[in-house]
Amino acid sequence: MSVYDTEEEQVEALKKWWSENGRSIVGGVVLGLAAVFGWQAWEQHQGQTAADASLRYDKMGQATQAGNSESALKLGEKIVADWPDSSYAVLAALDMAKIKLDQGGHAAAQAKYEWVLAQPGDTSLKQVARLRLARVMLGNGDLDGAEAVVAKADKDNFAGEFAVIRGDIASARKDYTAARTAYTNALASEVGNRRLVQMKLDNLVVAKDKQQ
Repeated sequence: MSVYDTEEEQVEALKKWWSENGRSIVGGVVLGLAAVFGWQAWEQHQGQTAADASLRYDKMGQATQAGNSESALKLGEKIVADWPDSSYAVLAALDMAKIKLDQGGHAAAQAKYEWVLAQPGDTSLKQVARLRLARVMLGNGDLDGAEAVVAKADKDNFAGEFAVIRGDIASARKDYTAARTAYTNALASEVGNRRLVQMKLDNLVVAKDKQQ
């Protein structure tokens, strides 16, 4: 998958990819299990399961776009409950966390992100959850927690975004040398908002002068 400017674009790309390729993945599982369960019965069950999860997730998206947050949350909880091992459940959990954050429910959002990280499956979606969880913790002043979450991040296309958070954590601790290194590393990597990162880097000079 190509490199995207922000994790939100990553999520949208993954949603599109799953919508276009989910059935073929199910087909691959069918091939592997056909000898045990019987082709027709298993194919029908898996196909219906994927279709049901997809339909429910589409409805959740429609409710979110319509501003009906409570309906979207209920649909999301249903997806997680009925299809917990699916990518739709992970996507629904990410969407629910975003809604909860908009409502000021930081603890509830944090729980959703932690649930995503505990699931097997797509690494990119887990990286998105890890980024957002670290930001929530940082916003709540839990610097140690945010640092621990970031420390577990894989080195991939999100490396620049995690470097930004490392810089934010270091800056919050008034460790401006570490913050400068982190922001510089972020600019050297694929990072979404380069202008904001450069602004943070420039502001370190002012912050350091005030400290002295």
